[in-house]
Amino acid sequence: MSSAEDFESIRNYYERPVMQAVSEATARYPQMAGELLPDVVCVALNRLPPRYIRHEVDLVFYLTERERADIETAISEAVSFAFEFVQARWAMRARR
Repeated sequence: MSSAEDFESIRNYYERPVMQAVSEATARYPQMAGELLPDVVCVALNRLPPRYIRHEVDLVFYLTERERADIETAISEAVSFAFEFVQARWAMRARR
């Protein structure tokens, strides 16, 4: 039986690129407070299918250029949706 430490290297591939995309997009959404950014990341990640990997090279090595482009497009669309979604929810709460 394996110990828990053997599983610590497993993660969802999308976590890092989504966090990076959210960080880069904050300039387009200056009204979004820092405390809302984790919500944006969660919404974006929930719009993407999980892709579990142990090492970055595990996924990148086997992807075609088309698949890489599709992943980048999916991340961009998920992050844009997430910013708009969280912004709309925040605005609705502020009206109450």
